[in-house]
Amino acid sequence: MSDMRTPGTVLLAAPRGYCAGVDRAVETVKQALTLYGAPIYVRKEIVHNKYVVEQLRAQGAVFVDELDEVPDGATVVFSAHGVAPTVHAEASDRRLKAIDATCPLVSKVHSEARRFAHEGYHILLIGHEGHEEVIGTMGEAPASITLVDGPEAAEAIPLDPDGRTVWLSQTTLSVDETVETVDILRRRLPLLVSPPSDDICYATQNRQGAVKAIAPECDVLIVVGSGNSSNSVRLLEVGLQAGARSGHRIDTAAELRPEWFTGAAVVGLTSGASVPEELVDGVLQWLAEHGFGTVEEVASAQESLVFSLPPELRRDLRGRRASEADGQ
Repeated sequence: MSDMRTPGTVLLAAPRGYCAGVDRAVETVKQALTLYGAPIYVRKEIVHNKYVVEQLRAQGAVFVDELDEVPDGATVVFSAHGVAPTVHAEASDRRLKAIDATCPLVSKVHSEARRFAHEGYHILLIGHEGHEEVIGTMGEAPASITLVDGPEAAEAIPLDPDGRTVWLSQTTLSVDETVETVDILRRRLPLLVSPPSDDICYATQNRQGAVKAIAPECDVLIVVGSGNSSNSVRLLEVGLQAGARSGHRIDTAAELRPEWFTGAAVVGLTSGASVPEELVDGVLQWLAEHGFGTVEEVASAQESLVFSLPPELRRDLRGRRASEADGQ
């Protein structure tokens, strides 16, 4: 418990912050701005973080909700959360230069959805209604997918005991809640087929594991991340369930309140997978100024995965470098 630590200690969870998919998506927009020049249009938020979106907007990115807001022939980047095939088709019809920054782990779920639907399975997609990733995945096979939004829905939805049924999931869910949901579905449907590998991404699982490691000692848990970031919201839920005595999700240090820390000895700190480290640094500075100056990083996993940039962007970058070399 917290009395095991020196009062004024911050337990800094690791891993935290940017995952490989987010890093790839943000870098895609930056490289596109450098290569093609502003404006670069981005359908939806490239990642779910207010600070990152505002930074990119200041550099010339224009964020739109739908493709009809993009001028004909312009360059548009699809966000890390993925899009339905109809969006790709619309971009092609409009002759837009589309760069797909979908996280490869989300693309894997899309591929599974197409394959299972083609093989005649009905797909139970575990995820949150209205989330962009869920909308994109369901668009791969809308007639073959039923959304299951958590354990309660798993108890209530109609199931065909004689049908071929498989479950898939959104990549940013609570691991524990997903296991609970699958257990309910499997109890109701013993022949339920599982995906070939876990759909919840490595970064989501690692960040939740890191929070579980520190939560029992935390009087206050701070999660840096935006309210529309599923993985950030899940981090706070997981931390409170794992034993943190109180917790708050914030976008930046400006939202911190001294009264949250009254009587606290140990503070836990982590960040969602779309949060740059400078936002965590800002929180650490605020905490140090308010009596929490001892920082201990608690590492529960190591991450080394890196995703290459989208192929269409890599091709144009190679072309630029080749032309520059020829001009020397």
